[in-house]
Amino acid sequence: MTKFSAFNLARNAFSSSTKWPQQWRAPQPRAAYDAVIIGGGGHGLGTAYYLAKEHGLTNIAVLEKGWIGGGNTGRNTTIIRSNYLYDESAGIYEHSVKLWETLSQELNYNVMYSPRGVLMLAHNVHDVQSSMRHVYADRLNGVDNEWLSPEECKAFCPPLNISQDIRYPVMGGALQRRGGVARHDAVAWGYARAADKLGVDIIQNCEVLRIDRTPDGKVCGVETTKGSIKTAKVGVVAAGHTSVVMERAGLRMPLESFPLQALVSEPVKPVFPCVVMSNTIHAYISQSDKGELVIGAGTDQYISYSQQGGLHIASHTLEAICELFPQFRRMRMLRNWGGIVDTTYDRSPILSKTPIEGLFVNCGWGTGGFKATPGSAQVFAASMATGEMHPIAAPFSLDRYQSGRLIDEAAAAAVAHCWRSRRAPPC
Repeated sequence: MTKFSAFNLARNAFSSSTKWPQQWRAPQPRAAYDAVIIGGGGHGLGTAYYLAKEHGLTNIAVLEKGWIGGGNTGRNTTIIRSNYLYDESAGIYEHSVKLWETLSQELNYNVMYSPRGVLMLAHNVHDVQSSMRHVYADRLNGVDNEWLSPEECKAFCPPLNISQDIRYPVMGGALQRRGGVARHDAVAWGYARAADKLGVDIIQNCEVLRIDRTPDGKVCGVETTKGSIKTAKVGVVAAGHTSVVMERAGLRMPLESFPLQALVSEPVKPVFPCVVMSNTIHAYISQSDKGELVIGAGTDQYISYSQQGGLHIASHTLEAICELFPQFRRMRMLRNWGGIVDTTYDRSPILSKTPIEGLFVNCGWGTGGFKATPGSAQVFAASMATGEMHPIAAPFSLDRYQSGRLIDEAAAAAVAHCWRSRRAPPC
C-alpha cells in the first residue's frame, strides 16, 4: 500500500495521477481463515482492520457479494453525531465521534471528516421539550449539545427560514458543534487500504450461500460462489440483508428492512454551513465537498428490498426543505437513490454473539450506521477476538429481546426510526 505524503502527491501530479499503484489486492480466497467478515461496507472493513491492528488476527477475509462500499455505505448521507438520548446510545456514538476526529491520520487517508455542526430543529412544544431533554441528557453523558433560540439558529445557519407563518415554524434547535459529515466512499477505501496493508484478504464478487456448522452446532466455515472456506469465526455485517444471511445459518433475526431514500442537487458554491435535521418533517440537508446539496428522506412505510423507494416520500421531503430554505426552490435535483436499512423493534442496533458458537452479528442500525462506523467496528472486532462482548457493545446484545431490557431510542436515533409511529393507525 502506498503511504500518502505531500511528496508523492506532488510527484504523481506530474503524471496526471496515472502512476498510482493498486491500493488493495484482489486475492483469491484461501481454503481457511481464522475469521471471516461477511459484508464489505464501512463496518465490515473497519472490523477487519481493527481485528488485524489491535488483536493481531491477520489471517482474515472480508467477503463482499458486490464491490466494497457498494451497499449502504455508498447510499447514505454521511451525517456524524452523538447527541443521542439514552446512555447506551450516547456511549457508542460518542466513542465513534472521538475516533472520527483522528481517523484520517490513523488510516493515512482523507475521509473528509468535517465537524461543521449538526442542528436539530424543533417545530412544536413537544419538539422543544424533547430537544431540551436530549440536551440535558447529553451533557450528563459528557456529550456536547446546546439549545438555540430561533434567532440563534438563523445566525448559525443563515439560509434557514424562521418565519412563524410557515407550516412548521422553527421554535429553536439543539446544536452539536462536534457533529458534521464525512465522505462515505473514502471511509470504505481508507479502511480497505489499511486492512489490506495488514494482510487482510478483501474478496469482492463473492456471495455467501451458506454458513456451515458442525454436528454440535458450531460454525465451521462458509460456502460461497468462489468455493468453500473453513473458519471458526464468522462476523455478519451485511446491513439491510443481514436477516437473509443469518437465515443461511438457521437463525431468524428481529429485523425489518426498508428502502431509505436520499437525493442530491446540482453542485453550487458553498451556501450551506452545517447539517440541519428535522425529525418532525422527516428531512435533513447538508452540502457535500463537491457542492451538491445532500437531502435525506425517511424510510418507506413498507418493508422491501427495492432500491427505489416511493416517489411521495422524496416529494414530501423536498416540499419541507423548500419551506425551511426558500432560496433552494429553484435548485435542480440531479439524482436520487435508495439503500436498504434494517431496523429493530427498539430502534437500536444489535452487536452480539449469537446462540451459534463462533457466529457474531452487527446489524439493525437503521439510519444510524454511518456515524457509528469506527466505534462499531472497533468494539465488534474486540468482541470477535475475545469471544465476549465489549462493554460498549454489551447493551446491544440479542438477549435484550428476551429480557425486555430494550433501549428504545425511537426518534432520537434519526428520522427514519420513526417508521412505527408513521404506520400506526389513529387512536
